[in-house]
Amino acid sequence: MPRPHRRTRPSNGPPIAEEAASPPRIIGGELRGRRLPFVPAGRTRPMKDRVRATLFDLLGPAVRDSLAIDLFAGTGAVGFEALSRAAAAAVFAERHFPTADAIRRTAVELGLAERASVHTGDVLLWAKRLPPLDRSRPWVVVISPPWAFFHERREELTGLIATMLREAPPGSRLVVEADEAFDPQDLPEADTWQRRAIPPAVLYLCDR
Repeated sequence: MPRPHRRTRPSNGPPIAEEAASPPRIIGGELRGRRLPFVPAGRTRPMKDRVRATLFDLLGPAVRDSLAIDLFAGTGAVGFEALSRAAAAAVFAERHFPTADAIRRTAVELGLAERASVHTGDVLLWAKRLPPLDRSRPWVVVISPPWAFFHERREELTGLIATMLREAPPGSRLVVEADEAFDPQDLPEADTWQRRAIPPAVLYLCDR
């Protein structure tokens, strides 16, 4: 059976190659259209606009008044998108200090500093001890690591996912972005996750 043709252009965005070299933009909510600082071929792999659009379509109203937790934040595109769409607050976790500082500057430039907090350090250590997080509202957790981590740091990463599942307040939604080579049976509680492919990315969603 022939494989379906893959689109090389998002339905409302630039070609994929052009998108990869462009600063990510906020695609919905009150800050729609704002661009975020980004250095192509640098340390970050921003979630592509088309993947983020699908992600937030799937999350829908769950984002409003939630605590958005953007793990492996990079440019912070996911957390800022959530804030633009009325998340109450966002937590960004990024191990690279200059990149984390850039997230803080972006929060100030967007007028979101009071609703954004940035944790600098190895987010995989959260598997052993979470930082203080607001548990009075549902979480929207997005785990979007370097894809190599699914193979090179598999046990640590699955431990992190398991911790976030266990600690998330009722009504929370968790998302893992992986590549097509990832085996979803590696996910904790593997049969509870929904799968949505946006090649070469795949999103896995779980409700708590």
